[in-house]
Amino acid sequence: MTTTTSTTTATTTTVPAVASSATSAPARPRFWGIVRGEFLKVWRLWSMRILLVLFTGIICLPYLLDFTVAGLKPFIQHKPLYVAYQQADGNLMLFRILVGPLLVVLTARLIGMEYSGGTIRVLLGRGVGRLQLLAAKLLTIGILATLLLVYGMLLNIALALITLKGVSGSFDLLKSLNSGFWSDMGLYVVTIAISMAVTILMAAAVTVMGRSLAVGMSVGLSFFAADNIGIVFFLLAHSLTGSDFWTFATGDLLGPNLNIMAQAILPVRPGLPRISRFTPPLVPVDGAHTLLVTALWSAAFLALMLVLTWKRDVKE
Repeated sequence: MTTTTSTTTATTTTVPAVASSATSAPARPRFWGIVRGEFLKVWRLWSMRILLVLFTGIICLPYLLDFTVAGLKPFIQHKPLYVAYQQADGNLMLFRILVGPLLVVLTARLIGMEYSGGTIRVLLGRGVGRLQLLAAKLLTIGILATLLLVYGMLLNIALALITLKGVSGSFDLLKSLNSGFWSDMGLYVVTIAISMAVTILMAAAVTVMGRSLAVGMSVGLSFFAADNIGIVFFLLAHSLTGSDFWTFATGDLLGPNLNIMAQAILPVRPGLPRISRFTPPLVPVDGAHTLLVTALWSAAFLALMLVLTWKRDVKE
């Protein structure tokens, strides 16, 4: 009797303990589940779909204008490789200029909406780590940016072929595209990808710092504009003071270095047009310098957002 009673008592005291331990440890959200949730958020943003349509329309505009250019057909027949470089440079530069604001809006929306909507505390309360959430958002934006880059390149190629056939009546220009052209265009696309990456980091950093969708949008969209327009004030300061400090300082600005990166990296092809540049630094820079400056700014943006996300308490 004694043995049976003790056994029964042990059993009744052990089972609740097991059940309690099983229910007291809630499952933590998985990283890829968070990434999936971020993709769903982007998919539901009608504003991003509208911006993508506008982005596509503006990309198509130069190709439509090519049909109205007088004398383009004989120029293509006479200097096909020259025309290929000229057209590719102009259209890729337009893509780089347009994709920046689109990525700023996407990044600011995806990160800033949690702070502005107050959902950041809900997510963290469910066991999502702050750095884990930031990493999931950055990975989502990076994947979307890669898809956007691929989409932009395929769109440009398709439009170029349609325009070439419509204007010249044939695809003979493609025969003149040598290995140097494809190598140069490949490097050009790499510089665009670098510009897109640092733009995402910049927008994420200012949004995390401001903890607001409005701050991320306003500061992110005005960052490169201020960076480029600031060249004028540096030039004015140099004229007033006569000091070379102001001109040398422009060599460390992010925007001007991104503007001249493609021209600085791509080789000079005699008899062919040089890659365009837009608001370059006031001092000569080479490709290695532009890459170094971009890497330092990228590291600063990344360190800023990581430290602020890790150390600051969330009070929204």
